[in-house]
Amino acid sequence: MAQLSESDAQAILKKVLGFSKADEAEATLNGSHSGNLRFARAAVSTSGGADELSLAVKSSYGKKTGTATINEFDDASLEKVVRRAEELAQLAPENPEYVTFLGPQKYPQPSAYFESTAGITPDWRAKASGTSIDLCKEHKLTGAGFLEDDASFTAVANTHGLTGYYRSTGLDFSVTVRTPDGKGSGYGVADFNDAAKMNTGSVTQLAIDKAIRSAETRAIEPGKYTVILEPAASVDLISHMVSQMDARMADEGRSFLTKAGGGTRLGEKLVDERVHLYSDPMNTDAPGTAWGPDTRPRGRVDWIKDGTVTNLAYSRYWAQKKGVAEDQAPAGVGNGFRGGRTVGGFEGAPGVIMDGGTDSLEDLIKGVKRGVLVTRMWYIREVDPQTLLYTGLTRDGTFYVEDGQIKYAIKNFRFNESPVIMLNNIEALGKPVRANGCLVPPMVVRDFTFSSLSDAV
Repeated sequence: MAQLSESDAQAILKKVLGFSKADEAEATLNGSHSGNLRFARAAVSTSGGADELSLAVKSSYGKKTGTATINEFDDASLEKVVRRAEELAQLAPENPEYVTFLGPQKYPQPSAYFESTAGITPDWRAKASGTSIDLCKEHKLTGAGFLEDDASFTAVANTHGLTGYYRSTGLDFSVTVRTPDGKGSGYGVADFNDAAKMNTGSVTQLAIDKAIRSAETRAIEPGKYTVILEPAASVDLISHMVSQMDARMADEGRSFLTKAGGGTRLGEKLVDERVHLYSDPMNTDAPGTAWGPDTRPRGRVDWIKDGTVTNLAYSRYWAQKKGVAEDQAPAGVGNGFRGGRTVGGFEGAPGVIMDGGTDSLEDLIKGVKRGVLVTRMWYIREVDPQTLLYTGLTRDGTFYVEDGQIKYAIKNFRFNESPVIMLNNIEALGKPVRANGCLVPPMVVRDFTFSSLSDAV
């Protein structure tokens, strides 16, 4: 029962809303089927799967709202969860920022669901992971990886006539490869909605090459360097910056987009004019969800275009307070399956797209006189929200580049950098690739700040 058709899901929601006695009510039905496999030291360590189906009912009396959830679907249980939501609403204090539920909406239909992913079996996971394990064995290296797939649907309906349904799939694979002495480390990651695009062998081979190449490292002095950032290295900084582009935060002086003396930086040039950051649920390479958390339809939104802040995200309450029409007040970014591993609690917004050029990573490296190639960043922490200053570590393959060639592996660094500064210092952009649910190009950035050396491998 974890996967329901639109008609079956809406039939349940119609029945639920029929029990409602509140001023208004909204019900959301979520279902998913997921599976995973983890391996380490040439052997599978864990594997599993889960089927989940849950219903959330939100009931309101005036400005008082209560929410209740349940995973039982007989008539008595459905009525029980509605009554519980109503009881909670009557006990709740009034919400001064309450906004009435939306009426009927026209939702986009993203191409986010693929049978190739929905039909993944334990045998498929074992074969895909086995390809990675065998490659590590052939090179006498140690690999540890994680493969996860998901097929899900969401349906919504309310007492104002709103209905919606969409489904999505996602597949995520990551692997870390180490040399026998533990001194060399390489990392590979890929995520797609369509499992037919996944090649665990090529992802693993990249990690293997980095591990072998980084077995012997040299230390160079911390400082400001030209860096070549692979998408896995920059995606979290970029996507987290977009997730902070909130109108209320800027209006209230809590944001990097707050102007000195008041007001926001909407309409101002913020970064290099080559930077174009946007979200588009209909993008075929990184499709998004049909609607946001407040059930407003998602559409294409330019966040930064030609280096200029073009839009800020609004809640419905804040849009009304500021007199901004809802069709001019985007809800933010987001998509369904969250690709990539989030390490150390830092997570940006999925669904961010950044335009780039046509050059490959290798082409970008050839154009660098002296610099540092960064595979990925890890354990990122916010230092100053007003400037978006972050700190973190490079990891799993950091290399010194000279005259367009990788010369040798270097010890990892701690960095202190803001994505705003980073995107002002762009030297070159490559062809965008998918990383952590986003599309981000490899890039060459000057004056990137490495503050100290790190013992991380």
